[in-house]
Amino acid sequence: MKTRNTISVKYITDYITSNYGEMRHNATRLAKAIRYTAKAYELDKKALFHYIIERSNGITGATSYGFDTAYGREIRGTFAHNYENL
Repeated sequence: MKTRNTISVKYITDYITSNYGEMRHNATRLAKAIRYTAKAYELDKKALFHYIIERSNGITGATSYGFDTAYGREIRGTFAHNYENL
């Protein structure tokens, strides 16, 4: 069975509030920025979400020894631009 490459505002809100307490950012804008960035780089949306929030190593080539690579910094920069401008 193929899993769907989706992320919802509810998933984002539930995850952040259960792991970090309160939601300090706009969940709708987070979801939209993740969707646009994931499409641009052909990434899994949930893997991108966890990479942005926790710097998890779910995206091949984005981190090395716990630090962002040039590719990872590009992804983060694109995400930040999308979050601020969409």
